[in-house]
Amino acid sequence: MKALPLAKVYQLLEPGPVVLLTTARKGRANVMTMSWHMMVEFEPPLIACVCSSANYSFDALRATGECVIALPARKLAAKVVKVGNSSGRDIDKFRAFGLTPLPAENVAPPLIAECFANLECKVADRRMVKRYNMFVLEVVKAWIDPAQKNPKTIHHHGYGKFVVDGPAITLKSKMR
Repeated sequence: MKALPLAKVYQLLEPGPVVLLTTARKGRANVMTMSWHMMVEFEPPLIACVCSSANYSFDALRATGECVIALPARKLAAKVVKVGNSSGRDIDKFRAFGLTPLPAENVAPPLIAECFANLECKVADRRMVKRYNMFVLEVVKAWIDPAQKNPKTIHHHGYGKFVVDGPAITLKSKMR
């Protein structure tokens, strides 16, 4: 074993696929790239996510309590990185990166047509926002694009390195 710099620990534990988070405030939609999230509960589905207070989306999420988590497949990887490397303060990221906003049913932020799944969310718990910038979101409506068969998600390993979801294996489990 060899010592690993503590600043690199997150690369080992990155929790899940890179997603796009949409917000809307004062009639203006925005999208950001996010990979710091995790499931907290099954039903209702609860997701904890960290949105830095430095991000343009943070104020909109805090003020409105609504967002959409959109799951992009591998084919959107280059756009996902471009979204993450820019700020909604400066540009309309939907227009700049060719993403199509679709109306959501229960929240103001839009779905993203190019993503294989979209989760409409409302903030369920704000107790960790001030200290950790962590919101607990309740999924109030979920959408899937049946035309996108077996989408492969992308996972961030830090410093521009990503891995793509690989083959699935099935093992016996007593969980349902």
